[in-house]
Amino acid sequence: MQSYSIGTFFTGLFILAFGALIVVFYQQISENIAHGVSSYDKVRLFGIIAIGIGLLIISNLHTVLLSALVNLVFPH
Repeated sequence: MQSYSIGTFFTGLFILAFGALIVVFYQQISENIAHGVSSYDKVRLFGIIAIGIGLLIISNLHTVLLSALVNLVFPH
């Protein structure tokens, strides 16, 4: 069993906040960086995915998922 890391918590919190900012300001981001109205949903989806990844990292489940993936690809 792995111990919980406070650094992992703050990394996940940073990713979560970054994703939340993307979701809140998706229109401005899409108009200034992406291709405008046609990419509103893509930018918002990217923010929601970042929020999900941030929650996985905060709860320390990313190590479980990554180790299961590695064991699936490279069995013992």
